[in-house]
Amino acid sequence: MPKNKKRNAPHRGGGGGSGSGAATATAATAGGQHRNVQPFSDEDASIETMSHCSGYSDPSSFAEDGPEVLDEEGTQEDLEYKLKGLIDLTLDKSAKTRQAALEGIKNALASKMLYEFILERRMTLTDSIERCLKKGKSDEQRAAAALASVLCVQLGPGFESEEILKTLGPILKKIICDGAASIHARQTCATCFGVCCFIATDDMTELYSTLECLENIFTKSYLKDKDTNVICSTANTVLHISSLLAWTLLLTICPINEVKKKLELHFHKLPSLLSCDDVNMRIAAGESLALLFELARGMESDFFYEDMDSLTQMLRTLATDGNKHRAKVDKRKQRSVFRDVLRAVEDRDFPTETVKFGPERMYIDSWVKKHTYDTFKEVLGSGMQYHLQTNEFLRNVFELGPPVMLDAATLKTMKISRFERHLYNSAAFKARTKARSKCRDKRADVGEFF
Repeated sequence: MPKNKKRNAPHRGGGGGSGSGAATATAATAGGQHRNVQPFSDEDASIETMSHCSGYSDPSSFAEDGPEVLDEEGTQEDLEYKLKGLIDLTLDKSAKTRQAALEGIKNALASKMLYEFILERRMTLTDSIERCLKKGKSDEQRAAAALASVLCVQLGPGFESEEILKTLGPILKKIICDGAASIHARQTCATCFGVCCFIATDDMTELYSTLECLENIFTKSYLKDKDTNVICSTANTVLHISSLLAWTLLLTICPINEVKKKLELHFHKLPSLLSCDDVNMRIAAGESLALLFELARGMESDFFYEDMDSLTQMLRTLATDGNKHRAKVDKRKQRSVFRDVLRAVEDRDFPTETVKFGPERMYIDSWVKKHTYDTFKEVLGSGMQYHLQTNEFLRNVFELGPPVMLDAATLKTMKISRFERHLYNSAAFKARTKARSKCRDKRADVGEFF
């Protein structure tokens, strides 16, 4: 079938409302008339349909190589055509097909700025996400929530994102608070709710309502029994961590009066999370505490914390933790984080980090900036650097100014092909292996000597 006929197909699947997926798209374009085609179910989805879907929605097709895929293997028009097919597949009867379609769209939007394309189809995308959140199960809900986050990042603040939050916010809140829902779906929805609210809301009432919803989740991990020194992690701990991090993100855009209220409420309870037996909860609590101290000292330079001695002792213990019952990787990660947290609390110091993207670089010189960067990096994954170069919303958040315009020759010199990247990774792996072998040989020689 000629490509020009395929691309004239509407971006919504089927005119009759009952057709969906690849079969409907093909039927619609074959003779210019929409035919009623029975949609596939979970049981009778054919191999042809699944391969058609995977061609659009394989996450690696967009996430692995990012924007390079377009320049090397196709054009903007080809990508938009594929995305139209994926949008159609979000209406498919097969849950796996819908999930794959959602993930494919998310990965494409994370790797390429497609503002005009999604602006025209934002209502269709929002309807699909809403349907998948309401009707889908765990993995489909996670995929839908992840797509909603990237969609708002693409659109940035404004009427369009506000409408998305207004439509999806109540559903996200319901899933987060639903004890019967999948814990991983609730976790992703908590992150999505915080990110979308950070981008879209100008309504203080909505902002405070979101903060309260997230508070009600992570405060369940607070130490309640004074006779107990350790908080035991549960299946809900991952949800509590995501809720705490989303709450901390939103606190950075709150008015001063609201920040003061939250500090008074949580400053003396949050340190109890440092005693949790889950390393990720300890790290999330430590980084949140460092950010709260930064906010408090930004409002009052002579801010005084009553339990400073007790807190610094606890942070110092975590920064030098040698507990043999903990995994080496966990201990190494924890010590690294808490050395920085201790410096922030005691010395008001932050170890500046540098992020390079293209010909530019960004200096992360505060806990607020670090937390914001980490949150959007979690949402965008490997597409973070690309969005820092091209996404006006993110460039405004990090005060990078307008996007730097680069000519085609400069862009070409900056690119690393897949083969070159493979060679570089192989060489690095060989170097690490050689260094480890030498280290082992030295240890063996010492053992033989003694």
